[in-house]
Amino acid sequence: MMKAEIISIGDELLIGQTINTNAAWMGEQLSLAGLSVGRVLTVADTKEEIIHALDSCAARTDIILMTGGLGPTKDDITKYTLCTYFNSKLVMHKNILNEIKAYFASLGQKMPDINHNQAMLPDNCTVLRNNMGTASGMWFEHNGKVFVSMPGVPYEMKHLMEERVIPKIKKKFQPGKIIHRTVQTQGIGESRIAEKVTGWENSLASDGIRLAYLPAPGQVRIRLSADAMPEKDMETIIHQRIEELKTFIPRHVFGMGNDVLEEVVGKLLLRQKKTIAVAESCTGGYLSSLFTRISGSSAYYHGGVVSYANHIKTALLKVPAETIRKKGPVSKEVVEAMALGVKACMHTDYGIATSGIAGPDGGTAEKPAGTIWLAIAGPTGIWSNVFSFGNARDRNIRKAAITLLNYLRITLEEAEQIKYNTVAGPK
Repeated sequence: MMKAEIISIGDELLIGQTINTNAAWMGEQLSLAGLSVGRVLTVADTKEEIIHALDSCAARTDIILMTGGLGPTKDDITKYTLCTYFNSKLVMHKNILNEIKAYFASLGQKMPDINHNQAMLPDNCTVLRNNMGTASGMWFEHNGKVFVSMPGVPYEMKHLMEERVIPKIKKKFQPGKIIHRTVQTQGIGESRIAEKVTGWENSLASDGIRLAYLPAPGQVRIRLSADAMPEKDMETIIHQRIEELKTFIPRHVFGMGNDVLEEVVGKLLLRQKKTIAVAESCTGGYLSSLFTRISGSSAYYHGGVVSYANHIKTALLKVPAETIRKKGPVSKEVVEAMALGVKACMHTDYGIATSGIAGPDGGTAEKPAGTIWLAIAGPTGIWSNVFSFGNARDRNIRKAAITLLNYLRITLEEAEQIKYNTVAGPK
């Protein structure tokens, strides 16, 4: 399998001021194009570090992709360093200069004098015109290796990768096909999954399939990859293996690829012509934001109440003050009353609710930080349960929301199955 390496240039990446999302996106796109990324290097904006990285990558691989340091200011030194490395000189590209001027004109601006230098490019590179900005990409071929330099601005880099770089790589190297398929799970940790599927996982190698666990708060993605067989065979075998996997953890698999729970739940609500409303305390509106980030969610999402204070629970959701006083706001009785209250208030088929101690403060010996009650009030009754997620506030908010969404998914799927069995087929 052909390999590539990525060099990310920028002090801002090293000091944590900017997250290196470019490398992650590039790795995904290169993999889809049939290339394996062997290494990602992040280096400072210095001539010495850039040259050292280029030498290091060129010793191991045939394709080196760089991002960063192509702006018009003095701290952008990548282009000048590449001139030194490839023994080239800068020459004016009048067509590029005219395009930069046109870019500024399209914004209703005159090109600043400083951008004039961005039309000066190495004489021995193939210029990769950047239609999304002012910094052109550069393609070098040296000692049988390909070196590509692109701007670090994400949308400019993505444009060049999709429109210029990957097509040229495919034409020159004709890499093979790599297939990745990702199974989305919720509510079960990677260790527990691994215990349940040990035999199945051990048998994957016989089919030339590699497995990876990709955990995130409250979720685990399971990726199956193959490249050592014809594409048609890979697709068939991976599909069969995924169906086998689902039998081990059926309640935890909620989707494939880039599926997200809020969209999966939304589709179920649409299909069943049901509506929903949300009552939140500890999640502070995060759950509602997940619903509304999906286009078209107004067809099933009626609204939400962030009842952070107890008197809001009482005034808007009709939670009895006596219940809050006796049981506390973080309790089965209160969260169920919240779910029923928002369902009645918003006139929906389902009401869901969260109430807990997000942390890191506010916990007690009886109810430590991370204690969170979740509830679903639906057409046939109410479900609730308590969870302990730890004391990391942001993680707890995220885990509470997606855990509730997953239980709602299960509830909706079970309701759909009951209807299917009752009428001998879905309507």
